[in-house]
Amino acid sequence: MSLDRPEAQDPYQKLPKVGSFTVTSEDFADGQPLPTTFGYEGSAEGAQNRSPQLTWGGAPDGTKSFVVTCYDPDAPTPSGFWHWVLVDLPVSTTSLAQGAGAAGVGLPGAAFHVRNDWGSKDYGGCYPPDGDRPHRYYFVVHAVDVESLGVDDDASPAVVSFNLVFHTLARAQIVGTFQR
Repeated sequence: MSLDRPEAQDPYQKLPKVGSFTVTSEDFADGQPLPTTFGYEGSAEGAQNRSPQLTWGGAPDGTKSFVVTCYDPDAPTPSGFWHWVLVDLPVSTTSLAQGAGAAGVGLPGAAFHVRNDWGSKDYGGCYPPDGDRPHRYYFVVHAVDVESLGVDDDASPAVVSFNLVFHTLARAQIVGTFQR
């Protein structure tokens, strides 16, 4: 299957249009393979279930907080697969160190993780089915117009995404790929 098929388009194109800003990573380039380190532990030799480093800038005026997500639209489910949902990052936050998605890592301000589709409240690494085509992992920073999105850590990624539709001013995204 080619990545230019309709179902392989940017899943965020389905949402209302918002502004954009920039996000980069010291760990991978947009559109390039993610190093094995960012795979789910056991998915490949050297996989460590670590979140990559992210830095962003240029968020629009009116931004009061950020939400960071990692989503695989190529997962063999009708709803894709949420690997990471980090909510209520203070507006003063403009980067996350590699490994910031680990459970128990001190997060800035009132930020917290909601449960990912692995069932844990942290970053859950890449783990596409063995032999499947490369999957895309959308690391997205959402600039939000409220200090708190109004969810708690029991919210599902779908509920967070629903609330983001009404509060996102702009999005920055970087996409990595992963294949086993």
